[in-house]
Amino acid sequence: MSKAAFVALAGRPSVGKSTLVNLLCGAKVAIVSAVPQTTRNAVRGILTRPEGQLVFVDTPGRHVSEKKFNKKLMDVSDRALDDSELVLYVLDASRSPGPEEEAVAERLKGLQDKTVAAINKCDASGADPKGLISFLEKSLPGLPPFRRFEISCHKKEGIQPLLACLFEMAEEGEALYPEEYYTDQEVSFRIQEIIREKAMLRLREELPHSIYVEVADLEFREASSSTGDIGPGKKRLWVRAFIITERESQKGMIVGKGGEMIKAIGQAARKELNSIFEWKVDLDLRVKTGKDWRHNDRILKKITGS
Repeated sequence: MSKAAFVALAGRPSVGKSTLVNLLCGAKVAIVSAVPQTTRNAVRGILTRPEGQLVFVDTPGRHVSEKKFNKKLMDVSDRALDDSELVLYVLDASRSPGPEEEAVAERLKGLQDKTVAAINKCDASGADPKGLISFLEKSLPGLPPFRRFEISCHKKEGIQPLLACLFEMAEEGEALYPEEYYTDQEVSFRIQEIIREKAMLRLREELPHSIYVEVADLEFREASSSTGDIGPGKKRLWVRAFIITERESQKGMIVGKGGEMIKAIGQAARKELNSIFEWKVDLDLRVKTGKDWRHNDRILKKITGS
């Protein structure tokens, strides 16, 4: 008997949803940073085991805000929650529940029959998983104790019981993806996300929310003797990409003194892309301005996929 289900992740920003997806799938599916709302799209990670296949849909952290960009991100999350067969609600044991947590729980009230809760960061200093269990008992009374799990992504603890529960709840069905797939992301999307992650990890606090990445050109080229990759079927992937920021004044911070910052971002991105893809990646990375892009419907639709 084979099981299959889409599993949408929900939770506040920075609770560890993307880290958990990567851990569950055993590969880098979603980018990770300490910046809230790093995830801007519904990113799918695929786990295939003898008991079946689970497709995890990582969604933007649910954040209370009236800004246009945030509302667009919440639309992405809402659609994933409603369309998926199961919901994995991720909480942070190191943070007390507040208005944002209450808003997430309120959104999930009508989905309790298909929800599993994972209380993450139980190993963190000052963690209070019991406090979050009390919160769940009050906020989601229809969520039974056997669907609440205390986990640690950092120590990889509590993951297998959580997976066993998800597979148990999944209905019978055929796998939707080939066994070797761990994500269905397009090449250009993966490149954009890896570049954005490396930029976010290196830029000042105020800049990550002001940038997005666009792949302008992508071309496969035959390897030559100069590349050192001679061999049958050997290819290189040439990419021209732009880090796009809102204001002209921000470009200098991304480029850095003597071009050192953009060089460091490009080197880090190239290293990871080379570990992900079967081809060597040549990355031509540049910076340009896209004024007020967070208010541009066309760009927001492109970024969020909705």
